[in-house]
Amino acid sequence: MPLPAITSILHRISGIALFFGAVFMMYALGLSLESEAGFQETITMFEESIFAKLIAWGLLSALAYHSVVGIKHLFMDAGHFEELESGMLAAKAALVISGVLIVLAGVWVW
Repeated sequence: MPLPAITSILHRISGIALFFGAVFMMYALGLSLESEAGFQETITMFEESIFAKLIAWGLLSALAYHSVVGIKHLFMDAGHFEELESGMLAAKAALVISGVLIVLAGVWVW
């Protein structure tokens, strides 16, 4: 399967992950807005729970990838990167940029 097709499929998967991950983030937002104790509990959850950090990093990773590849798709909709060579180059660039953003998100979360 060509690399542009793989990045497109992963773009859809990252969108699904963001949709379902929003449930966790809505829970954290609701808890943090309930009271000062709820806010402290949310902070503690993200500071001490490896599971919460993993979910946060996963969601940030999905958001970074989905955003970068989404921008690539917008360029493709405008008629750019439609040839085989330029499409491969754009897919590789999107993966590299996403990789850098994912590593930076990991450094920020952990």
